[in-house]
Amino acid sequence: MNNHTSDPAAFMPLLRELVTAYQAFEAYAIPHIKQLGLTPAQFDVIATLGNTEGMTFKRLGERTLLYKTTLTSVVDRLEAMGYVQRIPCPDDRRSTIARLTGQGEALFEEVFPRHRDYLARRFGRLTEAEIADGIRFLRRMRQAFSDNA
Repeated sequence: MNNHTSDPAAFMPLLRELVTAYQAFEAYAIPHIKQLGLTPAQFDVIATLGNTEGMTFKRLGERTLLYKTTLTSVVDRLEAMGYVQRIPCPDDRRSTIARLTGQGEALFEEVFPRHRDYLARRFGRLTEAEIADGIRFLRRMRQAFSDNA
């Protein structure tokens, strides 16, 4: 028995809740990121590169929420600020690795735990079971939109 639906009346309330939940998340998270002295895109790159040896721009683009053109300009700005450096990829001369500098690592170690703890205040309102259910549901939703579904 197939319980799948293509009826817009069935999935539009879900879409509305997904969008408004994300808007509520951003309304809570973004002002705090700005208080830390970063834009959301800069925070995304710093958080993604933190505790790594760096990654290619292709991988960084896959791991962040940024478009390629935006990613390049964000890394340019972070590089100018002394937080990120570009390194030629030893395995592929066509690729470049973005890596946090010592100053960038220090920034990551300062802002990431502060923001994680800030978010924990709201995620702490959920039970462990609700968090696990949310992860399962969002993973399934992502799979529904992937080409491999």
